[in-house]
Amino acid sequence: MVDQRLTPFLPHARFQPDRRRARPAGFSVQGFTLIELMVVVALVAILLGLGVPGFRELITATRIKNASFDVFSSLIHARSEAITRNADVRICPASGTDWASSGWTIRIGPTDCTGTTLKTQDPYPNITITGPATMSFNGMGRLNAAVNPISLTAAGASAAQSRCVIIDPSGRPVTKTGACS
Repeated sequence: MVDQRLTPFLPHARFQPDRRRARPAGFSVQGFTLIELMVVVALVAILLGLGVPGFRELITATRIKNASFDVFSSLIHARSEAITRNADVRICPASGTDWASSGWTIRIGPTDCTGTTLKTQDPYPNITITGPATMSFNGMGRLNAAVNPISLTAAGASAAQSRCVIIDPSGRPVTKTGACS
């Protein structure tokens, strides 16, 4: 008698399919029908249609939040450098008075923002940043002159998504959600 496990490998033995592994009655090949696939695609399209507007708002809010954090950290950095160096440190738009499209720099030196650059921040496209033309911290970490708050908004953003960076009299910046009042 020939061992059944070796049957497929023996050239003189005929291969007999294993009848124990036959499919049960009514069992067909597994897969998706075209109708099932179209239903799944339609459900995915509906879910995407519901989720995309909320996702856009999330992206806009996150971009505004990141920009406000960069403004906040730049103010902290400028104040820290002013205290460390016991000198006036200024934050100025990189060119002109537009904070968002040109970015900003932290400089030490003359009052016209032409001194040594300590830090440069890249611009934020599609975000409107309005604030004073320049800010200056003295050696004690206080502002040399009172400044208006810095407002950050984006096109199409709600007032709740806006951010406001306020510098208190001691020179410390504070960020709040919502429009500057």
